[in-house]
Amino acid sequence: MLNFIYYPVSFILWCWHWVFGHVFGESSGFAWALSVVFLVFTLRAILFKPFVGQVRSMRKMQEFAPELQKIKKKYANDKQRQAQEMQKLQSEHGVNPLGGCLPMLVQIPVFIGLFHVLRSFRPGWGEVYFFDAQGVESFVNAKLFGANLSTFITMPADQLAAFATSRNAVLLVSIPLMIIASIATHFTARHSVARQTQAAADNPQTAIMNKLTLYLFPIGVLVGGLFFPVAILLYWLSNNAWTLGQQYVVYHRIDREEETKKTEAIEQRQALAPKPGVKPRPGAKPQPGAKPGVKPGAKGVQPPAPKRVSAKAAGIKPTTPKTGATPDPKDQDAKDEPATGAAKPSTEIPGLSPDRSAGKKQGGGKKRR
Repeated sequence: MLNFIYYPVSFILWCWHWVFGHVFGESSGFAWALSVVFLVFTLRAILFKPFVGQVRSMRKMQEFAPELQKIKKKYANDKQRQAQEMQKLQSEHGVNPLGGCLPMLVQIPVFIGLFHVLRSFRPGWGEVYFFDAQGVESFVNAKLFGANLSTFITMPADQLAAFATSRNAVLLVSIPLMIIASIATHFTARHSVARQTQAAADNPQTAIMNKLTLYLFPIGVLVGGLFFPVAILLYWLSNNAWTLGQQYVVYHRIDREEETKKTEAIEQRQALAPKPGVKPRPGAKPQPGAKPGVKPGAKGVQPPAPKRVSAKAAGIKPTTPKTGATPDPKDQDAKDEPATGAAKPSTEIPGLSPDRSAGKKQGGGKKRR
């Protein structure tokens, strides 16, 4: 039924045994133990990229966890709307909850497949998936410090005799592996919990899961070690050791990336901010039409044209010369010259050209004399 799992698992185990069998011997317990360990390392290396995605997804979910809580409170009586709003929020942040569970879900069938393959290695059993009868016999005869890799503590005495091993030998190998695997499970969970934000840790559901992973799972390893073969204990120990090292590498890598992004954001803000010690001039106002951040007189920037102001707006009153008085040219020039920024008063008569208007004025002066 699950041959699609058993055959790949047995093939990877066969490949590593072929490698270490040439070093330690085909029936060596160390060759088979290392084969199981590197089987775990191979599978976890394949799942490395999904694990990185899982960590990133968890980080993002922790960032907007308060928003999720608001949605739960707002739509507490409408579960359908609550699910829609939560899915919308997750899609906006680019988070896929199922993507974070992928590495864990994949490890479950791998564990079941390895457990079944190892339990199938029995004396006189014949072929076991990718292993022929000779390979099965090699595994049965292999011993690690006097204990066969397929034996476990609670195994019946007649089965232990069939493997030519004693219960004391199994105890001496299994108990240290159980203790070390349990401690490794606890520290792996502790390292993962320590990366959670305060908002996520305060969540009641998260607090319950943290207690389960910190204490219940390590106790489960101790209890399960009574029924797990030695090879499964090796699998559990190497899997937790890989997880602990992988978490350290991935978490520090993501921390460096986030620190780099923060540094770049700070440098960008500092570049846009005014330099220290440079203060704007008191009462200085930007010129009309000037663009923000562009200095007046800069290359390619033309100053705005002066605004024309009428004589009336500028406060200049035209003076009428006395009858018979000859106006002084200097005074006339001074009066006719507009003030700074003010336009000259218009002397044109509507309907006449400038030349005809001037001639009419001059002619009128002669008549008065």
